[in-house]
Amino acid sequence: MNASKSLAGKKIALLATDGFEYAELTEPKKMLEEAGAAVEVIAPGDAKEIKGWKISDWSGTVKVDRSLAQARPDDYEALLLPGGVINPDKLRMKEDAVSFVRAFGDANKPIAAICHGPWTLINAGQVKGRTMTSWPSVKQDLENAGAHWEDREVVRDGNLITSRKPDDIPAFGKAFIALLAA
Repeated sequence: MNASKSLAGKKIALLATDGFEYAELTEPKKMLEEAGAAVEVIAPGDAKEIKGWKISDWSGTVKVDRSLAQARPDDYEALLLPGGVINPDKLRMKEDAVSFVRAFGDANKPIAAICHGPWTLINAGQVKGRTMTSWPSVKQDLENAGAHWEDREVVRDGNLITSRKPDDIPAFGKAFIALLAA
């Protein structure tokens, strides 16, 4: 099999809403697509696009492929959760988003979360006993929810991949692709 298309036939859900960190959505999505995966951007509500954030200001938009109400976890092999402060904070307050994430964890499907993305995993009850990393300010929340936090660019615990920040995206994407290709 062509290594560049190692994920051919795999369908990945990418759950986000306004306020995602632009690079944490667009760069891993591009890496997954270059590896042959089909990646669908899923967002709550009926938005046709969602607006990204870049460090300290609004950035570009990304097309939404499917509303959260139309998405079914059974239709996807894995889940990608980008960070940004606003995005996961909004998602973890929406029960349908939390239930969507929980379904992936309960089915032991691969999940990759970067930066503040693990916040949604906390609300979905998917971090207790797991070794993870995140943006430093999320460390205490993860530990309070029963996770073991490590300051590394990428941490893999079974089918869970986590990373800290945009600088970690190359290692994050590579680890997620390796997990999905196995």
